[in-house]
Amino acid sequence: MPDDPRQAPRDVMPYDVLIVGGGPSGLSCAIRLKQLAQAQGQDLSVCVIEKGAEIGAHILSGAVIEPRSLDELFPDWKERGAPLTVPVTGDKFLFLTAKHAVRLPTPPTMHNKGNFIISLGRLARWLAEQAEALGVEIYPGFAGAEILYDDNGRVVGVATGDMGIGKNGQPTGRFTRGVELRAKQTVFAEGCRGSLTRQISERLKLRAACDPQSYGLGIKELWEVDPAKHRLGFVQHTLGWPVDTETYGGSWLYHAEGGIVSIGFVVGLDYTNPTFSPFEAFQQFKQHPKIRALLEGGKRIAYGARALTEGGLQAIPKLTFPGGLLIGDTAGFMNVPKIKGIHTAMKSGMLAAEALIAHGVGREDAPPEVTGYPALFKASWLYRELHGVRNIRPAFHFGLLGGMIYSAMDSMVFHGHVPWTLHTQHADNERTRPINEIKPIVYPKPDGVVSFDRLSSVFLANVHHEEDQPAHLTLKDPSVAIDVNLTLYGSPESFYCPAGVYEIARDANGLHPHLVINASNCVHCKTCDIKDPTQNIVWVTPEGGGGPNYQGM
Repeated sequence: MPDDPRQAPRDVMPYDVLIVGGGPSGLSCAIRLKQLAQAQGQDLSVCVIEKGAEIGAHILSGAVIEPRSLDELFPDWKERGAPLTVPVTGDKFLFLTAKHAVRLPTPPTMHNKGNFIISLGRLARWLAEQAEALGVEIYPGFAGAEILYDDNGRVVGVATGDMGIGKNGQPTGRFTRGVELRAKQTVFAEGCRGSLTRQISERLKLRAACDPQSYGLGIKELWEVDPAKHRLGFVQHTLGWPVDTETYGGSWLYHAEGGIVSIGFVVGLDYTNPTFSPFEAFQQFKQHPKIRALLEGGKRIAYGARALTEGGLQAIPKLTFPGGLLIGDTAGFMNVPKIKGIHTAMKSGMLAAEALIAHGVGREDAPPEVTGYPALFKASWLYRELHGVRNIRPAFHFGLLGGMIYSAMDSMVFHGHVPWTLHTQHADNERTRPINEIKPIVYPKPDGVVSFDRLSSVFLANVHHEEDQPAHLTLKDPSVAIDVNLTLYGSPESFYCPAGVYEIARDANGLHPHLVINASNCVHCKTCDIKDPTQNIVWVTPEGGGGPNYQGM
């Protein structure tokens, strides 16, 4: 037995298919695998691991679901008790100025007839129940920390992180060695900016032939509102104030069951002003007369934030490699103009499952790469849907007005059937301008009635991390935080983080600035990993089970 317990052999758990991530794409993939295997009389071992303390703990979305994929996965989902109980009853689309709201025609992509207002966390838990009933093994609290390769460079699974490593990097009395989960094929379903997906994409150059991925940051609250103001099933979206005409952003407002309103704000992370704060913009948005009138007299009961992929079809990377494949938001299957990614994530997981079965997964003689998956995607309604809206998000690089005009023409006149494709030229972090080239933004202080500060918000996200562990927010070079980020950009991480993780501290004389990382506040939104100008901040997995524990989100 080695003196250092970290060098001890790890237990090994073998499977036919390992799925990293217990969201809608991963669970749909697991379910479809079992359905198809059982139809063929095949005993296929399938495992899902999820870094959240429970299924749904890290899930956050608006959320309105288009039930198309669910109809395919479980035609009898209503009889099975799927948590889709609030059909959309009405749509409204507004353009906001600081004091006024102008109603605009609802874009065709945003019509929600036949859709449902849901809690994505509840849907994920329901999908997990269906998966387990089919024989899928699901392990929440297991964070995939390391990709396993064989001698030929083929992915053969992942290892979970060791538990009980202290802040000093040494094992503590509660140390537990991680586990190796080995599989014939590993499906990465980590959601937006997955940490393992980022590693394998860099190693295997999966993004060499696609556009840079672009991202948004979604910030969400749940409110109990005055029953007299609640309109069950009503959906509202806005563009405009409080963001400027060069920043892509807008809001949602969904009247859910139980007198609850889901309200949130999404901002494209390709904004240029380093002092822009998505969190503060959201708090400011709630002060709009039309929004404040709804919230006054109500109570904020939950808060969360999550990045989302916005690059569209042009930014989807190579989907397969020896030993594995990418599905869901980790690959970028979101339909941005619809503001929906649940049905697309689910369909990508189902297509991956169909490709895996056709490939002969489980057989010892199956080839290493599931090359049929991209072809199935290309032949599916998912591809056609994303192809038809591929130019909408890139059009907003022309500014808000230019984007709105182009989008109206593309969707209403040409219905997405144009012979050209617009492209994103720069990654979001490359768009940030130096602090001396911009006018700093000053935001109003929160009033504690409808607008709030970061720390009181993080409290409502039920965030917990084991205190005695290394910070999972790491710096490639600590000096860059001051020499570049602070000096050149004014410390943008202290503005864009929606959880107050990053702050610049100084000594009693206001000198010697240094970056403080409050990693225990982190809600796992991944914004820092995306937006840091020099990509010096790297998000790695904390101990399994750490992070937010969203309820009803």
